[in-house]
Amino acid sequence: MTYTANLSAATLLLMPLSAAAATPADNSWTANLYFENDLFSETDQQYTNGVRLSWVSPEIDSFIDDPALPDWLRRSNRLLAPLDPEPIRLGDDVSRRLIFTLGQQIFTPADRKRTTLDPNDRPYAGWLYAGFGYHTQTQMQMNSFEVNLGVVGPAALAQEAQDFIHDLRGFEHFNGWDHQLKNEPGLQLVYEHKYRWMRQPLAHRWEHEAILHGGGSLGNVATYLNAGIEYRIGKHLPHDFGTSALRPGGDNSVPSSGDPRFRHDWGIHAFASLDGRYVARDIFLDGNTWRDSHSVDREPWVADIAFGVAATLERWKLSYARIYRTRQFDQQNDSHNFGSMAISYTF
Repeated sequence: MTYTANLSAATLLLMPLSAAAATPADNSWTANLYFENDLFSETDQQYTNGVRLSWVSPEIDSFIDDPALPDWLRRSNRLLAPLDPEPIRLGDDVSRRLIFTLGQQIFTPADRKRTTLDPNDRPYAGWLYAGFGYHTQTQMQMNSFEVNLGVVGPAALAQEAQDFIHDLRGFEHFNGWDHQLKNEPGLQLVYEHKYRWMRQPLAHRWEHEAILHGGGSLGNVATYLNAGIEYRIGKHLPHDFGTSALRPGGDNSVPSSGDPRFRHDWGIHAFASLDGRYVARDIFLDGNTWRDSHSVDREPWVADIAFGVAATLERWKLSYARIYRTRQFDQQNDSHNFGSMAISYTF
């Protein structure tokens, strides 16, 4: 309730930003709800659940000079000004937005009945966090910088969240939560650059496009470098930067001017994406940073491959994808897959 109240207050505080915008795309908020679970693939292990709610603000003129922003926020933004890259080409129309997030992720081993620690499987772990970030975009590229602050361990309420859902659906509880990672504050700094490599018409109102991305994360929760591509094909493609899964830097569904969502057109498209990572730190596999805890031998190279479909109608965007993730640690028997749903509404 505290996180929700804080974000609601921030939302009300920033509402005046919409008054100065020139187009429906400029003065609109976008709310995104992401939900991922491996029950879509009839398993209940590894990365077993993730949920994130985010709000993306209307367009602002500057992160540090816009008078619509409160003074305390402009002072904070000055510290991050070097991380706001300008567009490559002079004269590009630049859009800047703020993003607020709340999220939780849950990780469990495969054997739900085991009460003792399994040295050959991953630790029980939860991650509860709030985030604040910046989007800078033009028609061809988008830069995202996010700061996620939260907690890993019992304070993340992962066991309580999982038990609640399992009770609702009549599933057995996992019995090994006494061995979860210990409480630890978490910090994650995330940067990602996206580039619209290609967008071409195919037939009447049908198009296809490819969007490249690259970036990384730094912090005790996760440290990695990543890169990948998303391909989309369909009718009335959205004017945004992709239909990606719940991942840091993945809030791409904010529509820009010309998006079919502002023309009352419906659209549908299929998409496929690839994201590869070189991982130097993953607390959910490496264990607690400053305290002894269970850990496994992490694989440094990990890849996600996703296939899905998305639809837009009025101000709504709905997508579903199946994501296949390569093995993350040496003792893992096989790869893992899960479903990812996202709902976005622009208002």
